[in-house]
Amino acid sequence: MKPILSNPVRFSDLPQRKPTHVRLVPDEGQLEDLADRLSVDFFRKVRFEIDLTPGPGRDWTLTGKLGATVIQPCRVTTDPVTTRIEESVTRRYTPDLTTPEGEEVEMDDDTLEPLPAILDLGEVLEEALALAIPEFPRSAGAEDLDLTAAPEGAEPLTDDAVKPFAGLAALKAKLEGGE
Repeated sequence: MKPILSNPVRFSDLPQRKPTHVRLVPDEGQLEDLADRLSVDFFRKVRFEIDLTPGPGRDWTLTGKLGATVIQPCRVTTDPVTTRIEESVTRRYTPDLTTPEGEEVEMDDDTLEPLPAILDLGEVLEEALALAIPEFPRSAGAEDLDLTAAPEGAEPLTDDAVKPFAGLAALKAKLEGGE
């Protein structure tokens, strides 16, 4: 899927001895499209300041500051919740990356990625923004949910009752009390 704010960069066209600075600021229409794509009410603003730094060797490092203001509904009351996002973004690109194979693989460095010929900075912005948006925003007035349930006529379980050693603690207290 093509990013809303496409900004392709070819690493071979960048200066090889100094960082390249890029600033992405979506316009109003792009902010609306981003909100639709990321399933939020809207963005007041989004800003992504990026430095692409060459080295060591043929590697490249992307460091950036993502700033955004997002409005989305509270998951309890549906009232609008405004969240300010300030995130640091780091990606390291290397041509020598070998992807481990297997069903479950641990990655030592989650910022390391294969070096593409062309990197779309709009994709990096969207990915970082999607990861930074709160999944379950709550308004200041939202009360804690009461999720207790029990069959008719039965007492719902309490937090203390479901703790594995709650019964043993009560028994120990009885024994120590001489009952």
